[in-house]
Amino acid sequence: MSADERVGRFEQVILPHLDAAYNLSRWLTRSDNDAEDVTQEAFLRALRFFGTFQGENGRAWLLAIVRNTCNTWLGRNRPHELTLAQPFDETVHSGSDELNPEVLALRHADREFVQQAIEELPLEYREAIVLRELEGFSYKEIAQVSDVPVGTVMSRLARARKQLEQRLIKSLN
Repeated sequence: MSADERVGRFEQVILPHLDAAYNLSRWLTRSDNDAEDVTQEAFLRALRFFGTFQGENGRAWLLAIVRNTCNTWLGRNRPHELTLAQPFDETVHSGSDELNPEVLALRHADREFVQQAIEELPLEYREAIVLRELEGFSYKEIAQVSDVPVGTVMSRLARARKQLEQRLIKSLN
């Protein structure tokens, strides 16, 4: 395949996912300017390695690159944000599903309030929530993007939702 054909195919398959790439970058970096830089770097990497793309799911392939680029950028610029999430504590995470984050968000419909709660989540939980709830990825796709088993995705989502619930309830009191 010639260079022009490769670029044309890249534009056709990958470029339509620019908004999703920026969205993920924005949530992971928590900054519009940083997200622009990370997204640009991720697209350059994606173009450079487009020859390795197998043609399965361009969106998942690109967002995996965005995720890795964000992690590299955070490691250089904000290494303290790459610390692992808190361990699972059954006493903290048990409770009813009566007031889940989705219900609270709808009841109080304060976009900035919910955005702040998401931004306060540890990186791995924030990533899972954004990919699932905002980008509509399946658990399998999130596992591919995050390079973790599906069970880990499910665990991260459950913990992220529980932390969101706790943060939103705490803010209401």
